[in-house]
Amino acid sequence: MRHKIKTAILISGGGSNMEALINASKARAFPAKIVLVICNQPKAGGIERAKKLGIPVLVVDHKAFGSREEFEREMHVNLLKHHVELICNAGFMRILTPWFVRRWLGKQINIHPSLLPKYKGLHTHKRAIEAGDKEHGCTIHYVNEGVDDGKILAQARIPLLPTDTPQTLAERVLIEEHKLYPKTLKRVAMALRLA
Repeated sequence: MRHKIKTAILISGGGSNMEALINASKARAFPAKIVLVICNQPKAGGIERAKKLGIPVLVVDHKAFGSREEFEREMHVNLLKHHVELICNAGFMRILTPWFVRRWLGKQINIHPSLLPKYKGLHTHKRAIEAGDKEHGCTIHYVNEGVDDGKILAQARIPLLPTDTPQTLAERVLIEEHKLYPKTLKRVAMALRLA
Protein backbone atom coordinates (compact mmCIF):
# COMPACT_ATOMS: atom_id res chain seq x y z
CA MET A 1 0.00 0.00 0.00
CA ARG A 2 1.47 3.34 -1.05
CA HIS A 3 1.56 6.26 1.35
CA LYS A 4 -1.81 7.97 1.85
CA ILE A 5 -1.76 11.76 2.14
CA LYS A 6 -2.78 12.69 5.69
CA THR A 7 -5.67 15.10 5.27
CA ALA A 8 -7.61 17.36 7.64
CA ILE A 9 -11.04 18.82 6.99
CA LEU A 10 -12.06 22.24 8.34
CA ILE A 11 -15.80 22.73 8.91
CA SER A 12 -18.21 25.21 10.48
CA GLY A 13 -21.59 23.56 9.85
CA GLY A 14 -23.42 20.34 9.12
CA GLY A 15 -20.53 18.64 7.37
CA SER A 16 -22.22 17.01 4.37
CA ASN A 17 -19.17 17.63 2.13
CA MET A 18 -16.96 16.40 4.97
CA GLU A 19 -18.99 13.18 5.05
CA ALA A 20 -18.63 12.73 1.27
CA LEU A 21 -14.84 13.11 1.59
CA ILE A 22 -14.59 10.72 4.56
CA ASN A 23 -16.69 8.06 2.83
CA ALA A 24 -14.63 8.31 -0.37
CA SER A 25 -11.38 8.10 1.62
CA LYS A 26 -12.37 4.74 3.08
CA ALA A 27 -11.78 3.04 -0.28
CA ARG A 28 -8.55 1.03 -0.13
CA ALA A 29 -7.01 2.64 -3.21
CA PHE A 30 -8.00 6.23 -2.30
CA PRO A 31 -4.77 8.29 -2.00
CA ALA A 32 -5.86 10.44 0.99
CA LYS A 33 -6.61 9.49 4.59
CA ILE A 34 -8.74 11.80 6.73
CA VAL A 35 -6.89 12.04 10.05
CA LEU A 36 -8.60 15.04 11.66
CA VAL A 37 -11.66 17.28 11.49
CA ILE A 38 -11.40 20.77 12.99
CA CYS A 39 -14.60 22.73 13.65
CA ASN A 40 -14.77 26.35 14.80
CA GLN A 41 -18.44 26.19 15.87
CA PRO A 42 -19.01 24.20 19.10
CA LYS A 43 -22.65 23.40 18.21
CA ALA A 44 -22.13 22.46 14.54
CA GLY A 45 -23.88 19.30 13.37
CA GLY A 46 -20.74 18.12 11.60
CA ILE A 47 -19.03 17.34 14.92
CA GLU A 48 -21.30 14.37 15.74
CA ARG A 49 -21.31 13.35 12.09
CA ALA A 50 -17.49 13.09 12.06
CA LYS A 51 -17.42 11.19 15.37
CA LYS A 52 -19.94 8.64 14.03
CA LEU A 53 -17.65 8.14 11.03
CA GLY A 54 -14.75 7.42 13.38
CA ILE A 55 -12.67 10.53 12.68
CA PRO A 56 -10.97 12.49 15.49
CA VAL A 57 -12.66 15.89 15.92
CA LEU A 58 -11.18 18.99 17.47
CA VAL A 59 -13.38 21.98 18.33
CA VAL A 60 -11.40 25.22 18.18
CA ASP A 61 -13.92 27.97 18.94
CA HIS A 62 -12.62 31.10 17.22
CA LYS A 63 -14.51 33.26 19.75
CA ALA A 64 -12.22 31.99 22.54
CA PHE A 65 -9.17 33.72 21.04
CA GLY A 66 -8.07 37.34 21.14
CA SER A 67 -7.22 37.50 17.44
CA ARG A 68 -7.68 35.61 14.19
CA GLU A 69 -4.00 34.70 14.19
CA GLU A 70 -4.16 33.21 17.72
CA PHE A 71 -7.08 31.04 16.60
CA GLU A 72 -5.18 29.96 13.50
CA ARG A 73 -2.01 29.21 15.47
CA GLU A 74 -4.06 26.79 17.60
CA MET A 75 -5.33 25.09 14.45
CA HIS A 76 -1.84 25.04 12.95
CA VAL A 77 -0.26 23.39 16.02
CA ASN A 78 -2.90 20.65 15.97
CA LEU A 79 -2.55 20.10 12.23
CA LEU A 80 1.19 19.56 12.71
CA LYS A 81 0.53 17.25 15.70
CA HIS A 82 -1.54 15.02 13.38
CA HIS A 83 1.15 15.20 10.63
CA VAL A 84 -1.37 16.73 8.22
CA GLU A 85 -0.14 17.18 4.66
CA LEU A 86 -3.28 18.56 3.02
CA ILE A 87 -6.31 20.58 4.21
CA CYS A 88 -9.81 20.51 2.73
CA ASN A 89 -12.08 23.39 3.70
CA ALA A 90 -15.66 22.09 3.60
CA GLY A 91 -18.08 24.82 4.60
CA PHE A 92 -15.45 26.48 6.78
CA MET A 93 -16.82 29.97 7.28
CA ARG A 94 -13.70 31.85 8.36
CA ILE A 95 -11.51 34.09 6.22
CA LEU A 96 -7.96 32.96 6.91
CA THR A 97 -5.10 35.39 7.51
CA PRO A 98 -2.03 35.53 5.27
CA TRP A 99 -0.08 34.02 8.20
CA PHE A 100 -2.03 30.75 7.96
CA VAL A 101 -2.51 30.74 4.19
CA ARG A 102 1.23 31.06 3.52
CA ARG A 103 2.01 28.08 5.75
CA TRP A 104 -0.39 25.85 3.79
CA LEU A 105 0.00 27.34 0.30
CA GLY A 106 -0.48 24.62 -2.31
CA LYS A 107 -1.71 22.27 0.42
CA GLN A 108 -5.16 23.70 1.14
CA ILE A 109 -8.23 23.47 -1.06
CA ASN A 110 -11.73 24.88 -0.71
CA ILE A 111 -15.14 24.24 -2.22
CA HIS A 112 -17.28 27.24 -3.15
CA PRO A 113 -20.93 27.21 -4.32
CA SER A 114 -20.58 29.22 -7.52
CA LEU A 115 -18.78 29.09 -10.83
CA LEU A 116 -15.80 31.18 -9.82
CA PRO A 117 -14.67 33.83 -10.59
CA LYS A 118 -18.40 34.70 -10.41
CA TYR A 119 -19.94 35.32 -7.00
CA LYS A 120 -17.10 35.18 -4.52
CA GLY A 121 -18.25 35.35 -0.91
CA LEU A 122 -21.78 34.74 0.36
CA HIS A 123 -25.35 34.41 -1.04
CA THR A 124 -24.11 32.90 -4.29
CA HIS A 125 -27.39 31.17 -5.27
CA LYS A 126 -29.50 34.31 -4.76
CA ARG A 127 -26.97 36.37 -6.74
CA ALA A 128 -26.96 33.90 -9.65
CA ILE A 129 -30.77 33.93 -9.82
CA GLU A 130 -30.96 37.74 -9.62
CA ALA A 131 -28.38 38.04 -12.41
CA GLY A 132 -30.53 35.84 -14.68
CA ASP A 133 -27.73 33.31 -15.18
CA LYS A 134 -28.45 30.28 -17.34
CA GLU A 135 -26.14 28.01 -15.35
CA HIS A 136 -24.70 27.76 -11.88
CA GLY A 137 -22.56 25.28 -9.99
CA CYS A 138 -19.59 24.84 -7.70
CA THR A 139 -15.84 25.29 -7.82
CA ILE A 140 -12.91 23.69 -6.03
CA HIS A 141 -9.83 25.87 -5.82
CA TYR A 142 -6.55 26.26 -3.99
CA VAL A 143 -6.70 28.66 -1.06
CA ASN A 144 -4.63 31.80 -1.41
CA GLU A 145 -4.64 35.18 0.33
CA GLY A 146 -7.68 36.43 -1.61
CA VAL A 147 -11.26 35.39 -0.83
CA ASP A 148 -12.37 32.54 -3.16
CA ASP A 149 -9.54 33.62 -5.43
CA GLY A 150 -7.06 30.74 -5.75
CA LYS A 151 -6.27 28.64 -8.81
CA ILE A 152 -9.33 26.69 -9.97
CA LEU A 153 -8.99 22.90 -9.84
CA ALA A 154 -12.45 21.73 -10.91
CA GLN A 155 -16.01 22.89 -11.56
CA ALA A 156 -19.41 21.25 -11.87
CA ARG A 157 -22.20 23.00 -13.78
CA ILE A 158 -25.97 22.68 -13.63
CA PRO A 159 -28.68 24.55 -15.54
CA LEU A 160 -30.42 27.28 -13.59
CA LEU A 161 -34.16 26.59 -13.86
CA PRO A 162 -36.86 29.28 -14.13
CA THR A 163 -38.51 27.75 -11.04
CA ASP A 164 -35.33 27.79 -8.92
CA THR A 165 -35.25 29.54 -5.56
CA PRO A 166 -32.00 30.05 -3.64
CA GLN A 167 -33.00 27.01 -1.55
CA THR A 168 -33.73 24.62 -4.44
CA LEU A 169 -30.62 25.80 -6.26
CA ALA A 170 -28.49 25.25 -3.16
CA GLU A 171 -29.86 21.70 -2.83
CA ARG A 172 -29.10 20.87 -6.47
CA VAL A 173 -25.60 22.37 -6.31
CA LEU A 174 -24.87 20.41 -3.11
CA ILE A 175 -25.50 17.12 -4.95
CA GLU A 176 -22.77 18.12 -7.42
CA GLU A 177 -20.43 19.22 -4.61
CA HIS A 178 -20.66 15.77 -3.01
CA LYS A 179 -19.52 14.19 -6.30
CA LEU A 180 -16.90 16.76 -7.30
CA TYR A 181 -15.02 17.18 -4.00
CA PRO A 182 -13.97 13.53 -3.51
CA LYS A 183 -12.87 13.29 -7.16
CA THR A 184 -10.79 16.46 -6.81
CA LEU A 185 -9.28 15.42 -3.47
CA LYS A 186 -8.23 12.17 -5.12
CA ARG A 187 -6.48 14.04 -7.92
CA VAL A 188 -4.74 16.54 -5.58
CA ALA A 189 -3.61 13.79 -3.18
CA MET A 190 -2.23 11.72 -6.09
CA ALA A 191 -0.26 14.75 -7.29
CA LEU A 192 1.11 15.39 -3.78
CA ARG A 193 2.09 11.74 -3.49
CA LEU A 194 4.07 11.97 -6.71
CA ALA A 195 5.70 15.31 -5.83
